[in-house]
Amino acid sequence: MSDITIPVLSETEAHSAGGERRRRTGGRGGDRSRTGVAGKYRNLVNRLTKTELLDPAALDDMHEASLTILEEIGMDIMLPEARAIMKAHGAHVTEGSDRVRFDRGLIMDMIASAPREFQMFARNPERNVKMGGNNLVFAQIASAPFVADREGGRRAGNQEDFRKLVKLAQCYDVIHTTGGYPVEPIDIHASVRHLDCLSDMVKLTDKVFHCYSLGKQRNLDAIEIARIGRGVSMEQMESEPSLFTIINSSSPLRLDGPMLQGIIEMSSRGQVVVMTPFTLAGAMAPVTIAGAVVQQNAEALCGIAFTQMVKRGAPVVYGGFTSNVDMKTGAPAFGTPEYMKAVIVGGQLARRYGIPYRTSNTNAANTLDAQAAYESAFSLWALTQGGGNFIMHSAGWSEGGLTASFEKFILDVDMLQMVAEFLTPLDVSQDALALDAVREVGPGGHFFGTAHTLARYETAFYSPILSDWRNFETWTDAGRPTTYDHANRVFKEKLSSYERPPIDPAVEEELDAFVAKRKAEGGVATDF
Repeated sequence: MSDITIPVLSETEAHSAGGERRRRTGGRGGDRSRTGVAGKYRNLVNRLTKTELLDPAALDDMHEASLTILEEIGMDIMLPEARAIMKAHGAHVTEGSDRVRFDRGLIMDMIASAPREFQMFARNPERNVKMGGNNLVFAQIASAPFVADREGGRRAGNQEDFRKLVKLAQCYDVIHTTGGYPVEPIDIHASVRHLDCLSDMVKLTDKVFHCYSLGKQRNLDAIEIARIGRGVSMEQMESEPSLFTIINSSSPLRLDGPMLQGIIEMSSRGQVVVMTPFTLAGAMAPVTIAGAVVQQNAEALCGIAFTQMVKRGAPVVYGGFTSNVDMKTGAPAFGTPEYMKAVIVGGQLARRYGIPYRTSNTNAANTLDAQAAYESAFSLWALTQGGGNFIMHSAGWSEGGLTASFEKFILDVDMLQMVAEFLTPLDVSQDALALDAVREVGPGGHFFGTAHTLARYETAFYSPILSDWRNFETWTDAGRPTTYDHANRVFKEKLSSYERPPIDPAVEEELDAFVAKRKAEGGVATDF
């Protein structure tokens, strides 16, 4: 037996023959009517040997530099309650200021208790996801202020488009969680927006979802909505994480009040914190990628350590979101060689600490064009080789995250499924080696009509959602449709065939009653 590491798709789907593929007809064109493979892309596992850009000595240097930042410079911790917790655990709090410094031994002791792997529990148990190890989880785009499709153009986020994007996330198994709000529905008042949006997450999908840490009450409402959706007790909820939040540091070297409050509320109740600094080299971090990643690491370690101060063993994810800016304009750049390096080095650091790793599928394109595809392809290459476990913004991200694009969502789903197919182990069984078929055909023949081919022609290869394989003449006769055309058509077809996942009527009734009660109470206070 060879000891070479090979990729494995999943423990339940890797060897499944149940996922039916589309039958190709019409030469290279194929039947484009079916755009997904039911059940095939859940529970992905990536056993590729991880790329390591840094040797152990260089990785040690980066680790030690991060701890030096926390010891000598420290972080501004902008919540008195959080500073008190840190002080009680031995951190050095500067009286009369927000500054807190941390001994490296304290940081390492805290992060040692973070779980290496854990499971997140969905409303539908078949949608549970495993975090850490070699597991690979894709989440939909989150937090875009704008939404776009070809007919409607770029427009402000709204509830109708929010719901459409959530429905699309439900339609594809390769989208394992919904992320945050795929687009911010600003036509719902901010005081009750979280109630409507999270209620929709429960009703329109049966997958794990996210809550924003924008104040204690929003966290508490989200936890209760997730609990109701699963139909479990709070005690069970606290032992079975069912909700995640993204915590962003205010780089450089700050954690603000709502983020810290979010850690307290979520970690104390056993829910998942994804600690993610947003460090753009040349802007909010040093211009060198090494310096930017050192700062990322310091900020991430501080937040991760705080989760463990709140509750030892609380599930937490190491988040990396370091890229560069365009030094001519100051605009963020994504899918760059620098981003790829930061993603891979971030993965090395996360594995060093034994903590699940979050990264992102990014691009800075303003429309569905070659730039959108190649920047996302480089992002996916880096996160796959770098050992990403939890991939935010996996589908739909456009314009550097400012726009959720319906057409880009479909392009990304196609690319994610291609990644999953690439990670499927190569079948080298005696049957797959096909010696009988070669004997049957012999020199100079062809394999189209062999029993070996006929038994496999529907499932032999991946059938892409968007690639157009017709010859030039047939494609021209069809009006020369582009990838944009196909993606526009596919997302509409998917929405027209969407089916709401089943939900216990008693659960829906309890959920509606809770949302109505909280709305009657005014939701959360706002200044507008």
